[in-house]
Amino acid sequence: MAVKDRKNIRRLTRALLTGVALCGPLLPAVDALAQSSNSTGYADVVVPEDAKLLLAANELTYDRDSERVIAAGAVQINYAGYQMVARKVEYNQKTGRVLASGNIELVEPGGNRIYAETLDVTDNFADGFVKSLRIETTDNTRMAAESGERVAGTEMILHKGVYTACLPCAEDPKRPPIWQVKAEKVIQNGQKHTVRLEKARFQLFGRTLAVLPFIEVPDNTVKRKSGFLFPEMRTSENLGFGLAVPYYIAIANDRDATITTTGYTSQGLLLEGEYRQRFEKGTVTLRAAGIDQMNSDNFTAGTSDARRDQRGMVASKGDFQINPRWSFGWDVMLQSDNNFARTYDLAGLDQSTHTNQVYLTGLGKRNYFDARAFYFDVQDADSDSTAEKKQPTVLPSIDYSYYAPEPVAGGELSARMNFTTLSRFKQDEESVDTNGDNLDDLMRYRGLEGTMSRLTGEAEWKRSYIVPGDLQLTPLLAARGDAFGLDMNNPTAYAGEYTSDATATRAMLTAGLEARYPILMTTANSTHVIEPIAQVFARNNEQLAGMLPNEDAQSFVFDATNLFERDKFSGYDRVEGGTRANIGVQYTGTFDNGFGLRGIFGQSYHLAGQNSFATDDLVYAGANSGLETDVSDYVAMAGIDMPNGVSLSTSVRLDEKTLELRRTDAAISYNNKRLQSELVFTQLDAQPEYGFTNDNQAVQTSHTLKINEYWSVFGSLTYDIDENVFSRRSVGLSYADECTILTVAFSDKYDPDAEVASDWTIAGRLTFRTLGDIRLGSNQ
Repeated sequence: MAVKDRKNIRRLTRALLTGVALCGPLLPAVDALAQSSNSTGYADVVVPEDAKLLLAANELTYDRDSERVIAAGAVQINYAGYQMVARKVEYNQKTGRVLASGNIELVEPGGNRIYAETLDVTDNFADGFVKSLRIETTDNTRMAAESGERVAGTEMILHKGVYTACLPCAEDPKRPPIWQVKAEKVIQNGQKHTVRLEKARFQLFGRTLAVLPFIEVPDNTVKRKSGFLFPEMRTSENLGFGLAVPYYIAIANDRDATITTTGYTSQGLLLEGEYRQRFEKGTVTLRAAGIDQMNSDNFTAGTSDARRDQRGMVASKGDFQINPRWSFGWDVMLQSDNNFARTYDLAGLDQSTHTNQVYLTGLGKRNYFDARAFYFDVQDADSDSTAEKKQPTVLPSIDYSYYAPEPVAGGELSARMNFTTLSRFKQDEESVDTNGDNLDDLMRYRGLEGTMSRLTGEAEWKRSYIVPGDLQLTPLLAARGDAFGLDMNNPTAYAGEYTSDATATRAMLTAGLEARYPILMTTANSTHVIEPIAQVFARNNEQLAGMLPNEDAQSFVFDATNLFERDKFSGYDRVEGGTRANIGVQYTGTFDNGFGLRGIFGQSYHLAGQNSFATDDLVYAGANSGLETDVSDYVAMAGIDMPNGVSLSTSVRLDEKTLELRRTDAAISYNNKRLQSELVFTQLDAQPEYGFTNDNQAVQTSHTLKINEYWSVFGSLTYDIDENVFSRRSVGLSYADECTILTVAFSDKYDPDAEVASDWTIAGRLTFRTLGDIRLGSNQ
């Protein structure tokens, strides 16, 4: 064809591509029900001026007399990333119409596919008609219509449209998909940027479940638009059945909000509002909720739930990345009582303890800074908020660590600092019967009323040497200092001594040496590494041991994981003193058949000075831990990983004289494509001085079985052997395919200390991909 005719060919191609592509926006517009991000573009096809055109056909004719361009027989067009095929294409310059017919298929640059049987569109794209339209996107959403037309350049109308995100059945493509939305008309308005579905019917397995006169949603050119979101169902024994209807408000490009109205059959109307704003460096969220309860007496008398009718809360969360190194944020909640958010299952705020905090964090190449303030909101039904008042308010806790960029004396020099100030409004104490004679033998104080401040600084230097014989030696030097400011009530029934000074200081100097001798053994099909390890740390005694508050070092478990730690206490308020040696052996084995073995065995020895673990403090940390004697209990850990998916691991503590089990943690798990299973056994001897007056043995197990490609069952159990009771049980059924997820679960929990806390729940969730989900029960 002559070069002068190429303009007509380009015009023909542009008309064809635009005419078919204009049908594409209707699909992502339906996705807007779920605020989908799919987009094929509403405006005319935009291509570069220098875009290359490739047109191929069995016959290409340009009739100058009738001013028609005709391409017939296996027409193929490639233009600006678009690919189109058809049997015949005709462009009439006199009438300004483009006609295409015969298995039209258009593949867009993004991968979406559009099919049609015939196409008739004007070359100014204002009016057009398409027959047997079908659209398939790259994320497996589909739309079809018997016919479609464009009117006055502003509206696209599809007749008898069907939308789904489900794949067709492979065995019977004519079978209805799991779910689909049918509409008599689908009208896209290019001026209002909306899509209206008239006489919309939602069908499940070919059965109509819901019929709406119309649904109007924004088209794909609108990223956000105000409107109602999918409703949610909730149910509760004290609240009754609830239906939540959220309304989304698009305020601006950087701001939006959601107002949710939930009607409960027993308690009335709950109003929730959430405002969100995005800044250049971060985001801020502000939430509020409130209700005037109709039947407060549904709740247990005397609880915070029953105490008042008007209840509410306000909350805010912010996260800002100030620069690549520094971040700042907060997460705070204020409520009318201590259980409102948990009772009404407010998403993200319904924890048993909500941690209110404000933080500033900095991360450098060789240093780290973190400052946080905490307030712990204990959500229970206690109208006096006793547990919450016993929690400390931390204002603030500051951590800083630093690693020298260059070696110092050939070794690594590091330093860390912690500053903590906390206040408590009510003393946290408990009496303990250590002999089982129903008489209180001692008092434990988890926290004293008043204010405490502590500043801790520590520096450490260590260097590793490889001496002849491949022995690895690591000398270590450390120095630490603590300064306390104390304004706390004295413990009245404390068996030990407690300082009455308003200030206190202590120091710890450490010189240590670690020796490791790895032994490598290989066979034809395996590799084994046996590594004896010995450590000795010479230190002064822990100053003021047991005479200071212990706020952050209360939790203590001696096992193989901390056998070789220089300071085995979990926090700063206690510091390990005296001279101690840790001796053990570590083993790792790998086999060519996929088996793997690992293990640690060892013991700790108190050599000189005061044993910090035998020195009682306010919470008796270290009591009955296995380290309170000069020769500790044995600790061991072993595990095996098998190529068939089975893994076994166990960690034990054995009495150093009788070898009786003092603590056991054992687990076995199995994983393959169909089954994930785990069984955990825990055994712990009584630690009366530490607050655990009885032996404890428990079994936990969880399983998930995939029945077939789509269906799964799952369940879990927690069995208290000593109480002979199932403390937790759950079982559920799940279905999941490419477009639908269904989960139904039952769970119950038993609290032997407070039967009112025992409860069972049934929850369900049905999710339709791109449309939204329907929930019944808890947000969890």
